[in-house]
Amino acid sequence: MHGYDIVDHNSLNPEIGSPEDFDRFVTALHEHGMGLILDIVPNHMGVMGSDNAWWLDVLENGKASAYAGFFDIDWHPLKEELQGKVLVPVLHDHYGAVLESGELKLVFDGARGEFDIWYREHRFPIDPKEYPRVLQQCETRETEPHGEQNPDVLEFQSLITAFGHLPGRQEASGDRIAERNRDKEIHKRRLADLCARSPEIASCILRAVDAINGNAGDPESFEELHELIKAQTFRLANWRVASDDINYRRFFDANDLAGLRMENENVFQATHRLVLSLVAEGKVDGLRVDHPDGLYEPARYFERLDRCIAAATSKSENGSTANESNYASQHHGSRYVVIEKILTGSEQLPAKWAVCGTTGYDFANLVNGLFVEAASAKRLQRIYQKFINAEVDFAETAYRSRKLIMRVALASELNVLANQLTHIALSKRRTCDFTLNNLREALTEVVASFPVYRTYVTPSGISEDDARYIRVAVASAKWRSPAADASIFDFIREVLLTRIAEGHDSGYRDAVTSFAMKFQQFTSPVMAKGVEDTAFYRSHRLVSLNDVGSDPQRFGISTAEFHLANQERLRSWPHSLLATSTHDSKHSEDVRARINVLSEIPGLWTLRLRDWKRFNRRHKRLVNGQPAPSSNDEYLLYQTLVGAWPSEPLSKENDWKVFRERMENYMLKAVREAKQNTSWINRNTEYETAISSFVTTLLTPGKKNRFLDVFVPLQRRVARVGIWNSLAQTLLKLTCPGVPDIYQGNELWDFSLVDPDNRRPVGFVRRQQSFTNLRKLGSEPDGVSRARLLETPEDGRLKLYLIWKTLCLRKQRPDLFRAGEYVPLGVAGAKANHVIAFIRKFEATSVLVIVPRLLAGLRNDNGNEIDLPPIGTQAWGDTHVLLPSFDCSEHYRNVFTGEVLDVQKLDQQNNDAFVAINVSQLLAEFPVALCLLG
Repeated sequence: MHGYDIVDHNSLNPEIGSPEDFDRFVTALHEHGMGLILDIVPNHMGVMGSDNAWWLDVLENGKASAYAGFFDIDWHPLKEELQGKVLVPVLHDHYGAVLESGELKLVFDGARGEFDIWYREHRFPIDPKEYPRVLQQCETRETEPHGEQNPDVLEFQSLITAFGHLPGRQEASGDRIAERNRDKEIHKRRLADLCARSPEIASCILRAVDAINGNAGDPESFEELHELIKAQTFRLANWRVASDDINYRRFFDANDLAGLRMENENVFQATHRLVLSLVAEGKVDGLRVDHPDGLYEPARYFERLDRCIAAATSKSENGSTANESNYASQHHGSRYVVIEKILTGSEQLPAKWAVCGTTGYDFANLVNGLFVEAASAKRLQRIYQKFINAEVDFAETAYRSRKLIMRVALASELNVLANQLTHIALSKRRTCDFTLNNLREALTEVVASFPVYRTYVTPSGISEDDARYIRVAVASAKWRSPAADASIFDFIREVLLTRIAEGHDSGYRDAVTSFAMKFQQFTSPVMAKGVEDTAFYRSHRLVSLNDVGSDPQRFGISTAEFHLANQERLRSWPHSLLATSTHDSKHSEDVRARINVLSEIPGLWTLRLRDWKRFNRRHKRLVNGQPAPSSNDEYLLYQTLVGAWPSEPLSKENDWKVFRERMENYMLKAVREAKQNTSWINRNTEYETAISSFVTTLLTPGKKNRFLDVFVPLQRRVARVGIWNSLAQTLLKLTCPGVPDIYQGNELWDFSLVDPDNRRPVGFVRRQQSFTNLRKLGSEPDGVSRARLLETPEDGRLKLYLIWKTLCLRKQRPDLFRAGEYVPLGVAGAKANHVIAFIRKFEATSVLVIVPRLLAGLRNDNGNEIDLPPIGTQAWGDTHVLLPSFDCSEHYRNVFTGEVLDVQKLDQQNNDAFVAINVSQLLAEFPVALCLLG
C-alpha cells in the first residue's frame, strides 16, 4: 500500500490504486484461494516534500505540536542553536548561498490563510505566532486609504494582535498547548475569509511577501527573510550537515525518513488503525514487519500488535470487543506475523516474542552454505590476497567500516548518545570525571566491536545472551582502545547492563535504562551500514557469502549443521519464512548458486584470474597515480560476471548493451558503497569513469577481446553446476520446516544483483507461457518430456517444474509440511558427502527429500569428472540413503518422475534397523528427488 516513504498510515497510496481497486484485488485473491501478507514499516515515515501532515505540524509548532511526541526528536541537543528546533538537512548547498540565490521563498496561501517557506518541492510552515512579522508591513498601508474604522481593517489589526498573542512553541502546559493549537486554526480561517472578501488586503500581503523574499544579487535584501527563518522551529541546512548535527532519529542515514516513537501508545494506534481494520475485515491475513530493530522496545511492540490483532479479529467475528490481554494470552499468534530480524552467527530469535518467525534471511544463509566447499577456505583466501597483493581480515574490515560509518554518516546519533551518557556520568561523584570526548570515543569502540545487530534490554531486565554480547563488545573495545583510563569501559558496561542503577533513585534508574535502550537503536544501523553496505563491498574472498545476515568468515556448513538448524526451527519457529532471494539480497539465489561453485574449483579459478589480469591490465587507467579499477574491485567484477552472466546467449547488440549497463551500474554502486576510491557523498569522477570504461571494454565482443574467449568457457562450466545448486536449494526451501517465500521473478532463473537491479520489471508473460507449456505435459510427464527439460536447463523450465510439482504436493498434504517431523537421514557410499537427505513425516504420511551438493568435483568410479546432470549410476555409483526400517514403506513414488522406487534391506551385520535406497535410483532421471511414501 505504501513504500518506505509512507506519509499517511491511514490511507492507500493513490499512485497504486483506490480503495475500490484494493477491494477488487483482495476479492480476486480469495477467488483463487489465496491470501495477503502486508509489509508494514512501523519504524519510520517519509518527512520531506509537502505531504506528511504530522511532520509539517511539528515544523510549524515545535514541541507544542500535537505530533511532537510521534517523532524521535532530541529537543535539547548539545548545539545551543538547535535547542527546541529541528535540523532539516535538505538544501543542496550552504544555507546562505541558497538563501541569497532566491531559492528559499516565502509564500502566502490565501485560501488557507497560511504562510510557508518553500524550497523546491519542500514546504516548511511558518509558526503562526510569527505571522505579524509579515502582516504588520501591511497595517499602515491598509489603514490610510480605508480608514481606521473600516471593518476589514479592524479585523486585520485584530488578527495581527491575535497571532502575536498565541502561546509560544515552548509552552509546557497542556492547556496552553491546546489553546495554541485551537486558536491558530481559528485565526488562519479568519485570515483566509478576510482575504477572500478584501482583494486589497490580499494584494497588500502578497506585496509584503515579495519584499521579504529579497532580490537575487542583493544579499542585504534577504536579511528580513533570514530573520523570519531563524525564528522558526526548523533550521534549514545543507544535506551534508546531517551526519554531525541532525537531531531526529532517521532510518539509517536517510534524512527524509524520520524515526517514529512506536513505544508511544498514541503513535501505535494512529499508525495501525487502517492495518488493523483490514485484518478485522479479513482483507489482510498476515503482516511482515519491516526493520523491527529500529524500534525502542520491539518485544512490547509485538505484544501490543498481537493483542490488537486478536481484539480486532475477535470483534469482527463476534460482533463485540474482546478483552485484549486475556485474548492474547489464550490465542497467541492470532494472525500470521513475521519480522525482518537479521540474526548473526548463533544468535536466536527471542523465544517470548509474539511473532511467527523471521522473514528468512537466516535460512537463506544457512542453505547457501551447503553449496560452499569448506575445505577451500584457506586456499581461496590465499588466491584473493595474492590477486590484490594485500592481506585481508574480514573481522578487521568490518570493525573499521563500522567506525567509518559512525564518523561520516551517523556522527550526530553518536553525539546524542554521548551527551546522554555524559549526564549520567556527571550525576555521580565516582563517574563525574569521565569527559564527553572520552565517553564518545569509548562508545565508538564499543559499538564498532558489537557482535550482533542489537540487544533487547528493557526496564524489566536483560537476558543472559544480551549480557554476554555486551561483555564481549566492551572487552574487545577495551583491548583495542589506547585510552589510558580503561575504567571508562567498565562504566559503559555497567550502564548497558543497567546494573549500575541498582539501589539508586528512580530518576537515575530511568536515565540509565533510557540510555541502554537508545543505545540499542544505534548499534543496528551501524551494523547494517558498516557491514552490509560497506565491508561487504570491500572484502571479496567469495562474494556469495556477502549477503544480509551472512558471516563471510563462516565458509560453508556441514549437512549435520543444516539438519540441526532445521530441527531447531521446527521446535521453536515452525512457521518462520524461508527465503533464498529478497528485495534486499546483494545477489539473487541463482547468482549465489553459481559463485559458490568457485569454492570447488580453486585451481582453475586461479589460472583464469592470472589470464584475465594479464589480458586486462592494459584497459586500466591511472587515477591519482594508481591503476583504476583497483585489483580489489577487479576481483569483485570477475566474480560478479561469473554469477550474473545471462543464461541465454547474448546474440544481439542490444543484449550486450543491456548487460553492460547492468554491470556498469552495479560496479558503480559497489565502489561507492565501499567508500574507498569514491563514495555517494564524495564522487571521484575519474575513478568512476575508469570503472565504466573497464566494464565496457571487457564486455564488448570482438576479435581482439581475449578476455571473453577465456571467460565464457569457464562461466558456462560454472553456470551448469550452478543450475543443479539452484534446483537443490529451491527444493530444500520448499520442503524444510517453515513457510517458503519465492521472490518475484525467481520462478525461473534470475541472475539479478543488488537493488535497483533486482527491482527490474519481471517478465510475467514469459513465466505464464512457460507454465502453460509445462502443464500441457500432464501431471506426470513421460521420460521423453523430462529429458527435454534436462537438455535445455538454461531456459529455467526445470526450476519452474520443480516449484510447480512441490507446491502441488504441499497443497495436497498441508499438515505434512506445516507440522510434520523432520528426520535427517544417513547417507553411505563413495559420494555420501555430496548428498543431503531427510524425511518429513506426519501421522501415516512421509515424504523423502534428496538433493545433491558440491557437484563440480563429482567423479565417477574411475576418478574422472562426470558429465552433468548428476543423474544415474555413473554419477552416484553405490551411494545410498539409509531409512529407518520401522518407519518405512517398501515403495516410494517420485513426485517429479512418477517412478515407483523399491527400498532394499541391508545385509550388513547390526543394520536390521535400516533399509536402503540407492541414490542412483532416486536420481535416475531428475537431479533432485521428492518421494511420497506408498
